[in-house]
Amino acid sequence: MRFHEFYIGQVFRTKTLTLSKEDITRFAGEFDPQYMHLDEEKAAQGRFNGIIASGIQTLAVSFKLWVETGSYGDEVIAGTAMNNIKFMRPVYPGDELYTMVEVTGAEEKRNGTGLVTVLLSTFTSADNQVFEGELSVLVK
Repeated sequence: MRFHEFYIGQVFRTKTLTLSKEDITRFAGEFDPQYMHLDEEKAAQGRFNGIIASGIQTLAVSFKLWVETGSYGDEVIAGTAMNNIKFMRPVYPGDELYTMVEVTGAEEKRNGTGLVTVLLSTFTSADNQVFEGELSVLVK
């Protein structure tokens, strides 16, 4: 979509993605090697009673699901900001996630481009919210 096709209040729903234990441990092993993501025994004794996904992985999955809607298409120029990132609940192996995306800002820039700000809100299939964050991108 081109910049002028986005409007404040516009809402999109993504497809779903299920994170397996292997997905969680593979990501954590490379990008967030903490016990609650990698060590089943120690994680079982911790606050969350088992392995959970990294918040960074949850953010990345939320972004992936949004991008895969194709709404930006080839019109995206670059991301410019991420703000107000919140991890609200843990994501466990087997959780099926989807993201609701609401356009919260559309600011025209020069040369026919615009800054689109969206609020990404990610939920489990049981509709428990696990993530929220704002993303701004420059679009043709």
